[in-house]
Amino acid sequence: MPDFPVRKMHLVLEEIRHDGGPVPETPRRLGAILACVRNPFAGRYEADLQPAMEDLKPLGLEMSERLIAALGGKEKIDGYGKAMLVGENGELEHGALWHVPGGYAMRQLLGESNAIVPSNMKRGGVGSTLDIPLGHINAAYVRSHFDGFEVRLPDGPRADEMILALAMSCGGRIHSRMGGLEAWDVKGEDGLR
Repeated sequence: MPDFPVRKMHLVLEEIRHDGGPVPETPRRLGAILACVRNPFAGRYEADLQPAMEDLKPLGLEMSERLIAALGGKEKIDGYGKAMLVGENGELEHGALWHVPGGYAMRQLLGESNAIVPSNMKRGGVGSTLDIPLGHINAAYVRSHFDGFEVRLPDGPRADEMILALAMSCGGRIHSRMGGLEAWDVKGEDGLR
């Protein structure tokens, strides 16, 4: 059973009140939570990584709960995404460990969330930026929610660490006007429309 001790967590909240056009009635809110953990597989090849996903599930739930609370509850959250930054001694496949623990935790706690959780992973050194892709929680074709949230941890990941990240949004891009499926028209039946 691999161990993923958390060295630190970082919570980022953003409120967009204006973006060049009329001031919106309601500001858009975004949040991300990052956990910098030790990578138990750093510097070595492990053939079977899948069992380690189970070990990360409690962390996925804890991070999701904290982010939902920081954004004021699940009722207004309609976008999400996840990402992973692997330190220099890790491999990209270690980043794939976060798919189930991060994505399923958000979906479980948000309730009605049928769309796939957008994801990104990369390898980088201390202070590297990470772009967390965002999409609507119930319909992948809602263009107003295609976005990204850039985050970084100034002192991580170290070579033998990983940064696990989750992001959520309350509302689509300010002044979205590129057409397509609108959030208020989502049926939420198949994760697409």
